[in-house]
Amino acid sequence: MTWSGFLAFLLASVVLAMVPGVGTAMLLRQSIRGGRRGALATVAGMEVGVAVWAVAAALGLSVLLVASTVAYEVLRVAGVGLLLWFGGKALFGKHEPAEPAAPAKGSGFRAGLVVNLANPKLAVFAISFLPQFVEPGAGRWALVLPAGLWVVVDTLWYLLVIALLTRVMGWLRRDRVRVRLERLSGVVLIGLGIRLAIES
Repeated sequence: MTWSGFLAFLLASVVLAMVPGVGTAMLLRQSIRGGRRGALATVAGMEVGVAVWAVAAALGLSVLLVASTVAYEVLRVAGVGLLLWFGGKALFGKHEPAEPAAPAKGSGFRAGLVVNLANPKLAVFAISFLPQFVEPGAGRWALVLPAGLWVVVDTLWYLLVIALLTRVMGWLRRDRVRVRLERLSGVVLIGLGIRLAIES
């Protein structure tokens, strides 16, 4: 990767990380439920999911997913189901006006991991975005560097989001604010699930 290509890739990765989506909504929900620790666990899970798709793209496995309509649709349906399930729990779940019970150990990590693994858009993105920044004929393993950089940039952005959330965590976890924000995150997750369902 040339120096100009590196800068272009870095800029593109930052912009893509900043676009709100499933990860941001899930991070907000888990921050409200589990505080800073829950948010960090969620980011860890999400980035493992991103790394899996990045490595899959480097090995050419994502191409098989995109080439197979059945495999893609199965993953898409799974992703829609998960988003609707998480969103439904956040929107319609029992929200008592009291400090929420601590989430089960590892629940934040699992939520972040499963949401990103079941996101077919990450697979499509990985095989369409990463190869643009590799010299033609460089081989599949040349994608490892941009894939790793993509994960690092994505992680740094979410850590910044957590730092900002931590500063207002006391306000976020007030009974009324917490309930409203969790329901809002539920609406967003359901909306993203519906959008994924109707997109071709």
